[in-house]
Amino acid sequence: MKSCNNCGLPETYETFEFDENQICNVCTQHKTKNTKVDWKKRREIFESLIDEYRGKGDYDCIVPFSGGKDSTYVLYKVVKEHNLKPLVISFDHGFYRDVHLKNVERTLKFLGVDYHLFKPNMKVVGKTMLESLKRKGDFCWHCHCGVFAYPMSMAVKFNIPLIIWGESVAEYTGYYDFEEGKWEMQDEEAFNRHINLGISAEDMVGFLGSDISERDLRPYQYPKLKDLEKIGYKSLQYGTFFKWDSLQNARLIKKEIGWQQDEVEGLPEEFSYEKLECRVNGVRDWIKYIKRGFGRTAQSVAREIRNGRLSLEDGKKLVLENDGKRPESLEYFLKILSITEDEFMDIVKKHQISPWNFDEKNIQKGRKLHDQNSWDDSVILKQK
Repeated sequence: MKSCNNCGLPETYETFEFDENQICNVCTQHKTKNTKVDWKKRREIFESLIDEYRGKGDYDCIVPFSGGKDSTYVLYKVVKEHNLKPLVISFDHGFYRDVHLKNVERTLKFLGVDYHLFKPNMKVVGKTMLESLKRKGDFCWHCHCGVFAYPMSMAVKFNIPLIIWGESVAEYTGYYDFEEGKWEMQDEEAFNRHINLGISAEDMVGFLGSDISERDLRPYQYPKLKDLEKIGYKSLQYGTFFKWDSLQNARLIKKEIGWQQDEVEGLPEEFSYEKLECRVNGVRDWIKYIKRGFGRTAQSVAREIRNGRLSLEDGKKLVLENDGKRPESLEYFLKILSITEDEFMDIVKKHQISPWNFDEKNIQKGRKLHDQNSWDDSVILKQK
Protein backbone atom coordinates (compact mmCIF):
# COMPACT_ATOMS: atom_id res chain seq x y z
CA MET A 1 0.00 0.00 0.00
CA LYS A 2 1.43 3.36 -1.06
CA SER A 3 1.81 6.27 1.34
CA CYS A 4 2.55 9.95 0.87
CA ASN A 5 6.30 10.55 0.96
CA ASN A 6 5.74 13.77 2.89
CA CYS A 7 3.00 13.19 5.49
CA GLY A 8 2.94 9.36 5.64
CA LEU A 9 -0.82 8.92 5.18
CA PRO A 10 -1.79 5.97 2.93
CA GLU A 11 -3.50 5.96 -0.45
CA THR A 12 -6.75 4.84 1.22
CA TYR A 13 -7.14 8.32 2.73
CA GLU A 14 -10.28 9.99 1.39
CA THR A 15 -9.73 12.21 -1.72
CA PHE A 16 -6.00 11.36 -1.99
CA GLU A 17 -4.15 11.70 -5.27
CA PHE A 18 -0.36 11.43 -5.62
CA ASP A 19 1.92 13.42 -7.91
CA GLU A 20 5.00 12.05 -9.70
CA ASN A 21 6.98 12.29 -6.43
CA GLN A 22 4.29 10.38 -4.50
CA ILE A 23 3.26 13.53 -2.60
CA CYS A 24 -0.46 13.73 -1.79
CA ASN A 25 -2.69 16.53 -3.03
CA VAL A 26 -3.45 17.70 0.53
CA CYS A 27 0.25 18.26 1.23
CA THR A 28 0.47 20.16 -2.06
CA GLN A 29 -2.46 22.33 -0.96
CA HIS A 30 -0.61 23.17 2.24
CA LYS A 31 2.31 24.45 0.20
CA THR A 32 -0.13 26.82 -1.50
CA LYS A 33 -1.55 27.80 1.88
CA ASN A 34 1.89 28.58 3.29
CA THR A 35 3.52 30.26 0.28
CA LYS A 36 0.95 31.70 -2.12
CA VAL A 37 -2.11 32.85 -0.16
CA ASP A 38 -2.30 36.54 0.72
CA TRP A 39 -3.71 36.17 4.23
CA LYS A 40 -3.71 39.93 4.86
CA LYS A 41 -5.94 40.42 1.84
CA ARG A 42 -8.22 37.60 2.95
CA ARG A 43 -8.61 39.15 6.38
CA GLU A 44 -9.70 42.40 4.73
CA ILE A 45 -12.24 40.49 2.64
CA PHE A 46 -13.60 38.77 5.75
CA GLU A 47 -13.94 42.06 7.62
CA SER A 48 -15.77 43.54 4.66
CA LEU A 49 -18.13 40.56 4.49
CA ILE A 50 -19.08 40.60 8.17
CA ASP A 51 -19.64 44.38 8.12
CA GLU A 52 -22.60 43.70 5.82
CA TYR A 53 -24.33 41.85 8.68
CA ARG A 54 -23.16 43.72 11.76
CA GLY A 55 -25.97 45.25 13.82
CA LYS A 56 -28.74 44.29 11.38
CA GLY A 57 -30.69 42.07 13.79
CA ASP A 58 -30.78 40.68 17.30
CA TYR A 59 -27.62 38.71 16.44
CA ASP A 60 -24.83 39.43 13.97
CA CYS A 61 -24.15 35.78 13.21
CA ILE A 62 -24.50 32.15 14.25
CA VAL A 63 -21.46 30.21 15.45
CA PRO A 64 -22.02 26.42 15.32
CA PHE A 65 -20.30 25.20 18.47
CA SER A 66 -19.20 21.77 19.66
CA GLY A 67 -16.97 23.09 22.44
CA GLY A 68 -13.91 21.42 20.96
CA LYS A 69 -10.72 23.31 20.18
CA ASP A 70 -11.77 24.54 16.74
CA SER A 71 -15.23 25.94 17.46
CA THR A 72 -14.03 27.41 20.76
CA TYR A 73 -11.23 29.22 18.94
CA VAL A 74 -13.63 30.59 16.30
CA LEU A 75 -16.10 31.74 18.93
CA TYR A 76 -13.31 33.46 20.87
CA LYS A 77 -12.14 35.28 17.73
CA VAL A 78 -15.67 36.25 16.66
CA VAL A 79 -16.37 37.86 20.02
CA LYS A 80 -13.01 39.23 21.13
CA GLU A 81 -11.37 40.20 17.84
CA HIS A 82 -14.24 40.89 15.47
CA ASN A 83 -16.67 42.31 18.05
CA LEU A 84 -19.68 40.41 16.73
CA LYS A 85 -22.70 39.35 18.76
CA PRO A 86 -23.25 35.65 17.95
CA LEU A 87 -25.99 33.21 18.74
CA VAL A 88 -24.03 30.10 19.71
CA ILE A 89 -25.71 26.85 18.60
CA SER A 90 -24.79 23.32 19.66
CA PHE A 91 -26.18 20.07 18.35
CA ASP A 92 -25.54 17.60 21.19
CA HIS A 93 -24.75 14.30 19.47
CA GLY A 94 -25.41 12.43 22.72
CA PHE A 95 -21.89 11.47 23.78
CA TYR A 96 -20.35 14.52 25.44
CA ARG A 97 -17.72 13.91 28.13
CA ASP A 98 -17.39 15.72 31.47
CA VAL A 99 -14.23 17.74 30.79
CA HIS A 100 -15.81 18.90 27.54
CA LEU A 101 -18.98 20.04 29.32
CA LYS A 102 -16.90 22.03 31.80
CA ASN A 103 -15.03 23.62 28.90
CA VAL A 104 -18.34 24.65 27.34
CA GLU A 105 -19.64 26.19 30.55
CA ARG A 106 -16.36 28.04 31.15
CA THR A 107 -16.25 29.37 27.58
CA LEU A 108 -19.83 30.63 27.58
CA LYS A 109 -19.34 32.44 30.88
CA PHE A 110 -16.02 33.97 29.83
CA LEU A 111 -17.29 35.29 26.50
CA GLY A 112 -20.79 36.24 27.68
CA VAL A 113 -22.83 34.88 24.78
CA ASP A 114 -26.34 33.53 24.24
CA TYR A 115 -26.44 29.78 23.81
CA HIS A 116 -28.92 27.47 22.10
CA LEU A 117 -28.48 23.73 22.73
CA PHE A 118 -30.42 21.01 20.95
CA LYS A 119 -30.32 17.43 22.21
CA PRO A 120 -31.99 14.94 19.85
CA ASN A 121 -34.13 11.92 20.64
CA MET A 122 -31.58 9.23 21.53
CA LYS A 123 -33.82 6.39 20.38
CA VAL A 124 -33.82 7.97 16.92
CA VAL A 125 -30.05 8.46 17.22
CA GLY A 126 -29.58 4.76 18.00
CA LYS A 127 -31.57 3.68 14.94
CA THR A 128 -29.66 5.97 12.58
CA MET A 129 -26.30 4.97 14.09
CA LEU A 130 -26.80 1.30 13.33
CA GLU A 131 -28.30 1.96 9.89
CA SER A 132 -25.45 4.22 8.77
CA LEU A 133 -22.89 1.79 10.22
CA LYS A 134 -24.36 -0.99 8.10
CA ARG A 135 -24.65 1.07 4.93
CA LYS A 136 -21.52 3.25 5.08
CA GLY A 137 -19.27 1.79 7.77
CA ASP A 138 -19.73 5.04 9.72
CA PHE A 139 -22.16 5.31 12.63
CA CYS A 140 -21.88 9.10 12.87
CA TRP A 141 -24.53 10.06 10.30
CA HIS A 142 -26.66 11.72 12.96
CA CYS A 143 -23.68 13.78 14.15
CA HIS A 144 -22.48 14.79 10.68
CA CYS A 145 -25.95 15.87 9.58
CA GLY A 146 -27.15 17.35 12.86
CA VAL A 147 -24.06 19.46 13.50
CA PHE A 148 -24.24 20.83 9.95
CA ALA A 149 -27.95 21.05 9.13
CA TYR A 150 -29.40 22.14 12.48
CA PRO A 151 -27.55 25.51 12.71
CA MET A 152 -28.55 26.23 9.11
CA SER A 153 -32.20 25.57 9.98
CA MET A 154 -31.89 27.88 12.98
CA ALA A 155 -30.43 30.57 10.72
CA VAL A 156 -33.70 30.47 8.76
CA LYS A 157 -35.88 30.21 11.86
CA PHE A 158 -34.27 33.18 13.65
CA ASN A 159 -33.44 35.16 10.48
CA ILE A 160 -29.69 35.24 11.14
CA PRO A 161 -28.09 35.09 7.67
CA LEU A 162 -24.39 34.97 8.60
CA ILE A 163 -22.98 31.63 9.82
CA ILE A 164 -19.30 31.30 10.73
CA TRP A 165 -17.74 27.83 10.90
CA GLY A 166 -14.21 26.62 11.69
CA GLU A 167 -11.32 25.40 9.56
CA SER A 168 -11.42 25.02 5.80
CA VAL A 169 -12.10 21.49 4.55
CA ALA A 170 -8.97 21.99 2.42
CA GLU A 171 -6.92 21.58 5.62
CA TYR A 172 -7.54 17.83 5.57
CA THR A 173 -9.07 16.71 2.27
CA GLY A 174 -9.06 17.36 -1.46
CA TYR A 175 -12.72 18.34 -1.75
CA TYR A 176 -11.69 21.99 -1.89
CA ASP A 177 -8.42 23.92 -2.16
CA PHE A 178 -6.92 27.24 -1.11
CA GLU A 179 -7.13 28.77 -4.57
CA GLU A 180 -7.44 32.55 -4.56
CA GLY A 181 -10.84 34.02 -5.34
CA LYS A 182 -12.86 30.93 -4.46
CA TRP A 183 -14.44 31.28 -1.03
CA GLU A 184 -15.43 27.87 0.20
CA MET A 185 -19.05 27.98 1.37
CA GLN A 186 -20.59 25.62 3.89
CA ASP A 187 -23.68 25.16 1.76
CA GLU A 188 -25.93 22.46 0.33
CA GLU A 189 -23.23 21.37 -2.11
CA ALA A 190 -20.82 20.74 0.78
CA PHE A 191 -23.55 18.99 2.78
CA ASN A 192 -24.26 16.52 -0.02
CA ARG A 193 -20.65 16.24 -1.14
CA HIS A 194 -18.87 15.26 2.07
CA ILE A 195 -21.09 15.67 5.13
CA ASN A 196 -24.14 13.38 4.96
CA LEU A 197 -22.37 10.20 3.72
CA GLY A 198 -24.59 10.29 0.65
CA ILE A 199 -27.69 9.67 2.79
CA SER A 200 -30.32 12.41 3.08
CA ALA A 201 -32.88 12.56 5.89
CA GLU A 202 -35.49 11.45 3.35
CA ASP A 203 -33.30 8.47 2.43
CA MET A 204 -32.97 7.51 6.08
CA VAL A 205 -36.76 7.55 6.50
CA GLY A 206 -37.01 5.13 3.60
CA PHE A 207 -34.29 2.88 5.00
CA LEU A 208 -35.86 2.64 8.46
CA GLY A 209 -39.43 2.28 7.19
CA SER A 210 -42.16 2.22 9.82
CA ASP A 211 -39.59 2.58 12.61
CA ILE A 212 -39.30 6.31 12.03
CA SER A 213 -41.12 9.27 10.46
CA GLU A 214 -39.94 12.28 8.49
CA ARG A 215 -40.79 14.47 11.47
CA ASP A 216 -38.37 12.46 13.60
CA LEU A 217 -35.52 13.34 11.25
CA ARG A 218 -36.31 17.02 10.78
CA PRO A 219 -33.23 18.12 12.80
CA TYR A 220 -31.01 16.33 10.25
CA GLN A 221 -32.66 17.84 7.19
CA TYR A 222 -30.87 20.64 5.36
CA PRO A 223 -33.18 23.66 4.90
CA LYS A 224 -34.63 24.49 1.51
CA LEU A 225 -32.41 26.68 -0.63
CA LYS A 226 -35.24 29.13 -1.29
CA ASP A 227 -35.61 29.69 2.46
CA LEU A 228 -31.88 30.33 2.87
CA GLU A 229 -31.82 32.68 -0.10
CA LYS A 230 -34.79 34.55 1.33
CA ILE A 231 -32.73 35.58 4.38
CA GLY A 232 -29.65 36.32 2.21
CA TYR A 233 -27.49 33.73 3.90
CA LYS A 234 -23.70 33.55 3.84
CA SER A 235 -22.09 30.45 5.38
CA LEU A 236 -18.33 30.96 5.78
CA GLN A 237 -15.32 28.94 6.89
CA TYR A 238 -13.15 31.05 9.20
CA GLY A 239 -10.11 29.08 8.07
CA THR A 240 -10.64 30.24 4.48
CA PHE A 241 -9.76 33.79 5.56
CA PHE A 242 -7.28 33.23 8.40
CA LYS A 243 -4.29 30.90 8.35
CA TRP A 244 -5.27 27.88 10.45
CA ASP A 245 -3.06 26.13 12.99
CA SER A 246 -4.83 23.75 15.38
CA LEU A 247 -1.98 23.57 17.88
CA GLN A 248 -1.61 27.35 18.14
CA ASN A 249 -5.39 27.74 18.31
CA ALA A 250 -5.55 25.30 21.23
CA ARG A 251 -2.73 27.11 23.02
CA LEU A 252 -4.59 30.40 22.66
CA ILE A 253 -7.87 29.21 24.16
CA LYS A 254 -6.05 27.42 26.98
CA LYS A 255 -4.27 30.64 27.86
CA GLU A 256 -7.19 33.04 27.43
CA ILE A 257 -10.19 30.97 28.54
CA GLY A 258 -8.71 28.20 30.64
CA TRP A 259 -9.90 25.59 28.16
CA GLN A 260 -8.63 22.16 29.23
CA GLN A 261 -7.47 19.15 27.25
CA ASP A 262 -8.23 15.55 28.18
CA GLU A 263 -7.14 11.98 27.57
CA VAL A 264 -8.32 10.74 24.15
CA GLU A 265 -8.43 7.15 22.92
CA GLY A 266 -5.89 6.33 20.24
CA LEU A 267 -3.90 9.52 20.69
CA PRO A 268 -0.62 10.18 22.50
CA GLU A 269 -0.55 12.88 25.17
CA GLU A 270 0.88 15.52 22.83
CA PHE A 271 -2.34 15.40 20.78
CA SER A 272 -4.80 15.31 23.67
CA TYR A 273 -6.27 18.67 22.73
CA GLU A 274 -8.33 17.22 19.87
CA LYS A 275 -11.45 15.06 19.62
CA LEU A 276 -11.81 15.06 23.41
CA GLU A 277 -15.53 15.83 23.47
CA CYS A 278 -16.88 12.45 22.28
CA ARG A 279 -17.08 9.16 24.21
CA VAL A 280 -17.11 7.05 21.06
CA ASN A 281 -14.45 8.82 19.04
CA GLY A 282 -12.12 5.88 19.77
CA VAL A 283 -14.61 3.51 18.17
CA ARG A 284 -14.88 5.71 15.10
CA ASP A 285 -11.10 5.76 14.73
CA TRP A 286 -10.97 1.98 15.22
CA ILE A 287 -13.45 1.62 12.36
CA LYS A 288 -11.28 3.92 10.25
CA TYR A 289 -8.28 1.70 10.93
CA ILE A 290 -10.19 -1.47 10.00
CA LYS A 291 -11.50 0.16 6.81
CA ARG A 292 -8.52 2.22 5.67
CA GLY A 293 -5.43 1.20 7.65
CA PHE A 294 -4.81 4.37 9.65
CA GLY A 295 -6.21 6.04 12.76
CA ARG A 296 -6.38 9.40 14.49
CA THR A 297 -2.69 9.56 15.38
CA ALA A 298 -1.71 9.21 11.71
CA GLN A 299 -3.93 12.16 10.82
CA SER A 300 -2.54 14.31 13.64
CA VAL A 301 1.02 13.35 12.71
CA ALA A 302 0.38 14.35 9.08
CA ARG A 303 -0.87 17.75 10.17
CA GLU A 304 2.21 18.38 12.32
CA ILE A 305 4.55 17.26 9.52
CA ARG A 306 2.84 19.72 7.14
CA ASN A 307 3.29 22.44 9.77
CA GLY A 308 7.00 21.64 10.04
CA ARG A 309 6.91 20.58 13.69
CA LEU A 310 7.48 16.85 13.26
CA SER A 311 9.64 14.65 11.06
CA LEU A 312 8.20 11.75 9.07
CA GLU A 313 10.48 9.34 10.93
CA ASP A 314 9.31 10.49 14.39
CA GLY A 315 5.74 10.58 13.15
CA LYS A 316 5.88 6.96 12.04
CA LYS A 317 6.99 5.96 15.54
CA LEU A 318 3.97 7.71 17.08
CA VAL A 319 1.63 6.03 14.61
CA LEU A 320 3.11 2.59 15.32
CA GLU A 321 2.73 3.10 19.08
CA ASN A 322 -0.85 4.39 19.03
CA ASP A 323 -2.89 3.48 15.94
CA GLY A 324 -4.71 0.20 15.38
CA LYS A 325 -5.55 -0.68 18.98
CA ARG A 326 -8.98 -1.97 19.93
CA PRO A 327 -10.58 0.79 22.02
CA GLU A 328 -11.97 -0.04 25.45
CA SER A 329 -14.96 2.18 24.64
CA LEU A 330 -16.08 -0.48 22.13
CA GLU A 331 -17.69 -2.31 25.09
CA TYR A 332 -19.81 0.76 25.81
CA PHE A 333 -20.70 1.18 22.13
CA LEU A 334 -21.78 -2.45 21.70
CA LYS A 335 -23.93 -2.33 24.82
CA ILE A 336 -25.88 0.83 23.97
CA LEU A 337 -26.63 -0.48 20.45
CA SER A 338 -27.35 -4.07 21.58
CA ILE A 339 -24.96 -5.71 19.11
CA THR A 340 -22.15 -8.22 19.57
CA GLU A 341 -18.52 -7.64 18.67
CA ASP A 342 -18.75 -10.32 15.97
CA GLU A 343 -21.70 -8.49 14.41
CA PHE A 344 -19.78 -5.23 14.60
CA MET A 345 -16.68 -6.69 12.94
CA ASP A 346 -18.70 -8.40 10.20
CA ILE A 347 -20.30 -5.07 9.31
CA VAL A 348 -17.14 -2.98 9.34
CA LYS A 349 -14.94 -5.42 7.43
CA LYS A 350 -17.34 -5.24 4.48
CA HIS A 351 -16.34 -1.59 4.06
CA GLN A 352 -12.59 -2.07 3.73
CA ILE A 353 -10.90 0.10 1.12
CA SER A 354 -8.54 -1.67 -1.30
CA PRO A 355 -5.61 -2.27 -1.26
CA TRP A 356 -5.76 -2.25 2.56
CA ASN A 357 -6.46 -5.65 4.11
CA PHE A 358 -7.16 -5.66 7.84
CA ASP A 359 -5.40 -8.43 9.79
CA GLU A 360 -7.34 -9.58 12.86
CA LYS A 361 -4.39 -11.49 14.30
CA ASN A 362 -2.57 -10.08 17.31
CA ILE A 363 -4.90 -7.14 17.92
CA GLN A 364 -3.69 -5.05 20.84
CA LYS A 365 -6.06 -3.46 23.33
CA GLY A 366 -6.03 0.23 24.13
CA ARG A 367 -6.22 1.81 27.58
CA LYS A 368 -9.50 2.56 29.27
CA LEU A 369 -10.26 6.25 29.53
CA HIS A 370 -10.20 7.69 33.05
CA ASP A 371 -13.87 8.70 32.89
CA GLN A 372 -15.41 5.68 31.13
CA ASN A 373 -16.81 4.15 34.33
CA SER A 374 -18.94 7.27 34.82
CA TRP A 375 -20.63 7.09 31.41
CA ASP A 376 -24.31 6.24 31.43
CA ASP A 377 -24.54 3.05 29.37
CA SER A 378 -28.31 2.76 29.08
CA VAL A 379 -29.36 0.91 25.95
CA ILE A 380 -30.58 3.32 23.24
CA LEU A 381 -31.39 0.67 20.63
CA LYS A 382 -33.08 -2.60 21.51
CA GLN A 383 -32.82 -5.20 18.78
CA LYS A 384 -36.06 -6.83 17.64
